[in-house]
Amino acid sequence: MASSTETAHRSRTEIAKRYFRALDDHDLERAGRCWAESGVDRFVGQQEVVGPSGVRQYFRDLLAAFPDFSIEVLEATSARHRTAVRWRVTGTFAGPADFQGLRPTGAQIELEGCDVMTIEDELIQHNDSYLDSGDLARQLGVLPPAGSSLEARLMRLANLRNKLRSWRYGTEIEWVAEGVWLVRGGFPAKTMNVYLLEDGGQVTVFDAGVADMTVGLRSAAARLGGVKRVVLGHADADHRGAAAGLGAAIYCHPRERDAAESSESFRSYWNLDKLDPHGRVWMPRIIPKWDGGALEVAGTVQEGDAVAGFQVVDLPGHAPGLIGLFRERDRLALVSDCFYTLDPQTGLKGPPRVPHSAFNESTEQAAASIRKLAALEPSAAWPGHAEPVTGEVLEQLHQAASRTTP
Repeated sequence: MASSTETAHRSRTEIAKRYFRALDDHDLERAGRCWAESGVDRFVGQQEVVGPSGVRQYFRDLLAAFPDFSIEVLEATSARHRTAVRWRVTGTFAGPADFQGLRPTGAQIELEGCDVMTIEDELIQHNDSYLDSGDLARQLGVLPPAGSSLEARLMRLANLRNKLRSWRYGTEIEWVAEGVWLVRGGFPAKTMNVYLLEDGGQVTVFDAGVADMTVGLRSAAARLGGVKRVVLGHADADHRGAAAGLGAAIYCHPRERDAAESSESFRSYWNLDKLDPHGRVWMPRIIPKWDGGALEVAGTVQEGDAVAGFQVVDLPGHAPGLIGLFRERDRLALVSDCFYTLDPQTGLKGPPRVPHSAFNESTEQAAASIRKLAALEPSAAWPGHAEPVTGEVLEQLHQAASRTTP
């Protein structure tokens, strides 16, 4: 004697088969009666329709494009309140109606797919319908046939585009030191630096560059295990830009939290009148484009806290809560905008210097923070933009503290 569970599974399987027989018969009234009033038919990657009326309208439109539509159940099974149906569809795209905006082509299609249904109270409550949309596009002539010369040419074009996107947005990983990698981005000069720090099988992202770097950073981090968290060196637009799109908890210094959570791209203490004439023109235009918008901050870090094998060092001046990271064992410093090694208006690289006074809360304090960094005797200091300070690091930092912009 069959158990009640086996009987229920057989009943669900028969309801599913009854529905597909109705579709194959083009009997949409009978097909609709298999559905609950609030049932959802989800054509994965395409659209959702609701209830018997939605299902009927979807297949009414489909039959107007494929008048000889036929669907055959290849296999059906039920388990744990789910019923899976593997099917094969055939038809001719004869019209007269369009299909998803494509005019009839006369193409003949043959596809296999699978529906996964939830059936309760003898009615379909939910369905996820899966098919190979790429194969359908090839059969309809939207995509070239698999293995054809045209497909090969399109693939070469796609690879060229992806190579250009990689160059522009920053997906290449540059090794800095043990467990530390750099992604450079920002169009066109790629002077925005974002650091990926090995952290328990994933990476902590230190600083988050500009918004255009989001996809590149996600890709780079994925190759290293994915993003565990994001720690901002400070909350300027060109250091928080990609943070919202990395799908991880975001941390910053307590004095940067308000700025990080603000939708404003410009800091209240900035004075862009200090820029050169061309800087006063283009900086206000480009900064909002760098910005990814307001962030939800999960927590804060400050001096002495541990982050992925580094210690947080407070380096205020350029921004009130600017921080760097220092690793004692190899004396490596990652310091965000503690100093610049380029002119932010021209992108020209040069020796380290105090950040441009147009963007500093306190230029005097920024210089003091460079001296504080020098007191740590770092072996190398990597900034938020352009090139690191290596070699005679202490001498260069002490000289940098004296290089200020009026």
